This record gives sequence, structure tokens and C-alpha cells, in this order.
Amino acid sequence: MTVRSSSPLIPIFFTVFLDMLGVGIIIPVIPALFFDADSSFFLAEVSRDFRSIMYGLLMASFPFMQFFGAPLLGSLSDRFGRKPLLSTSLAGTMLGYLLFAYAIGTGSLVLLFISRMLPGFFGGNISIVYSAIADVSDEKSLPKNFGIVGMSFGLGFILGPTIGGILADSTVVSWFGPATPFLFTAALTFVNILLVKLRYRETLRTRRHTPLNPFMGFRNVATSFAVPRLRVIFTVVLLISLGFSFFTQFFSVLLIEKFSYSVKDIGFLFGWIGIWLVITQGVFVRRLSKIFVPKAILPVSILILSLAVGALLLPNNAAWFYLVNPLIAVAQGFTSPNLTTVVSVQAGMERQGEILGINQSMMSLGQMVPPLFAGYLNTISGSLPMAAAAACIFTGWLVYVLIFRRKHTGPIDAG
Repeated sequence: MTVRSSSPLIPIFFTVFLDMLGVGIIIPVIPALFFDADSSFFLAEVSRDFRSIMYGLLMASFPFMQFFGAPLLGSLSDRFGRKPLLSTSLAGTMLGYLLFAYAIGTGSLVLLFISRMLPGFFGGNISIVYSAIADVSDEKSLPKNFGIVGMSFGLGFILGPTIGGILADSTVVSWFGPATPFLFTAALTFVNILLVKLRYRETLRTRRHTPLNPFMGFRNVATSFAVPRLRVIFTVVLLISLGFSFFTQFFSVLLIEKFSYSVKDIGFLFGWIGIWLVITQGVFVRRLSKIFVPKAILPVSILILSLAVGALLLPNNAAWFYLVNPLIAVAQGFTSPNLTTVVSVQAGMERQGEILGINQSMMSLGQMVPPLFAGYLNTISGSLPMAAAAACIFTGWLVYVLIFRRKHTGPIDAG
């Protein structure tokens, strides 16, 4: 089916944009809080190794809670509808941002962790968003519609990190500081809640009562590896998520420590990445989806992604990143919506919330593990997390090309 102007994808687009704008705003702030020489959050005598390990644990806390929240929210949305669960998840996310700002102001490391775990759990709402898209799409239109949402992610990345870098810089306005971006993000999330309440119409046609338990994430991982055709594609999802998380969570650390990037510098670089992500998912993905099926695009996009991430290890000049990162953005821009489409068509329409919840569980697992290791790897060398990123993505490409493409991927019963 073709999505018309009255489609619920329009409020979904703005919902994801505002949500991602909030995520993007904090990208340059948290690494600077731990590694910037001018940061006052830690005492001067606190070692770099301790900061690195704590940063890794903090980064892992968000996807750790998302691992539990995503499948639970996805299944609940199958039962009660997309709209009420999306509103609830956004409210929890807003509270988390407010607590994070308070934790920075009070210098509480414990509260810092709690305030990241809360929006981590409720941040599993992306499985609801993807389920809503699947509700109003068919197999042919899925890559295009996932690409539209991906474009909203990119728009958030254009504005988010740049705004975050500015809001955290006291030289811009005297009362700006590291807590300011989180307060601004909480306000954006409140606008997001109003948008969902007023403009989003329910897309779920048939409700399905999926059994619920707090450990559904583990059940989902077991399910993904128990069914042969799910096992292979979710292995690819996991490996790419592992690699991309090594990159996203520790690239800013590399920029700060090796190239002396400021919060604003990081914000502008990520804004540049976002521009290419928007162009890719807003223009290229939509056009190529009319010519090539996802299974034909992924072998090329995943390979380019692994090579481009590996190229981050080459430069001694920071300007190189403005050449390499667009390749990463383009490759990821093609990989993400097409891989999600391949996962989505593994099940019938009545199982979209469940299957995409499993998909988000694998992605959360892939986001949770890297910072646990990268925190230690970074104590040895700031380049090791990037090497691990390229290796994981390349392995995901091998699994996809050598195993998955040879298998039929029609709808199945996921159990």
C-alpha cells in the first residue's frame, strides 16, 4: 500500500524526530563529562582508567534496561495498542532526563546511573514505532517507510549534537552548562507527549494477547537462536549492533582524548554525519527501494560500513573525519531500514510487535556489551574500540553473505 498524507506516519515522523533530537543533544555532553580536562564532575585525582570504566558501565546501563523494556513494550502495544504505550514510554523518558540534569548538578554518580537506566527501559519505544509502521505498510513499502523514519533520525542528528554542544558551553551563555541540554531534552519530550496525544491515531487493527514477563528479553534472545531462519538474521543484527555501538559510544572519547575536540566540535561533526544520513534515508533509500530488494542492498552497504569504520583508525589529522564519516552515514543509512525490513518480513502481520521486539532485544544486547569491553579496551588504547567496531560489522557481513542470503526468508511462526 502507499502511505497517504493522512497516514499516521506523519505524527510518527515528528515523534521520532523529537525523540532523536533529544538523544542527539546529549551525544557530545556525556563523554565530555567524563573525559574533558575542564569537567568538574570528577575530582582531579580520579584516574583516567576509572573514568573510562565508569563511562563504559554508564553507556551499558541504558541498553541494559532497554533490553528488558523493548520487548515488553512491544508486546504490550500488541495487546493495548501503540498509542497508550508510546505515551507512557515518553513520560518515563522525560523523567529520566530531568533526573540526569539533577545528578549533574549534585555530582551524584549513582543518580547518574539511575537516570540513564530509566529512559533506557522506556526508550524501548522504538519497537512500538516500528510496529506502527508495519501496521500501515506492506512488504514493498516497508523499506521506504522505515527510510522515512530513518530520515527523521538523521534530522535529529543534524540538530541534536550541535544544539547539545552549544547548550553545554558556558562561553555561549553564562548560565549554560552540562545539565542544560538535559533540561531542554526533557522539554522536547513533553512536546512529544502532546504530539502523540493530539495527532497520532491508533494503527493496531487486531489486538494479540502475548504472555508478559520481566525477563522476556532473555526469552527473545533464546527464540532468535532457536528458530533456524531467525537465528541467522538475528546473528547479523547482533553483530552489526555490536560494531556500531563500539563506534557510536566511544568515537567521541577518541575525538576528545586524541584530537582535543570540544563539546561544540563533536556536535558539529555529528551534525555533518546527520546531514548525510538524512540525504541517504530521505532520498537514496526511497529511490533504490523501487529498484532493488533489501537482500540485494545489504551485502554492499554492510561491507562499506565495516570498511569505513575501520578507516577511522588511519588519520592523524582530525579533518579526515569529515571525509570518512559521510561514508559511515551513507552505509548505515542503507543498512538500518533494509535490515529492519528483512527482519519484519520474517513473520506475519499479527506478529510484528513480537518480532520487532525481538529485533530490538538483539540490538539492545548489541548496544549493552560493547561499552563493558570498550571501557577496558580504552584504558589500553583509544583506537581499540574502533578496531573492534570494524571487526564486528565485517563479521556480520560475512554471516549475511555466506549464510543468510542462501536461505528463503518468507513469513514463519516465531513460536
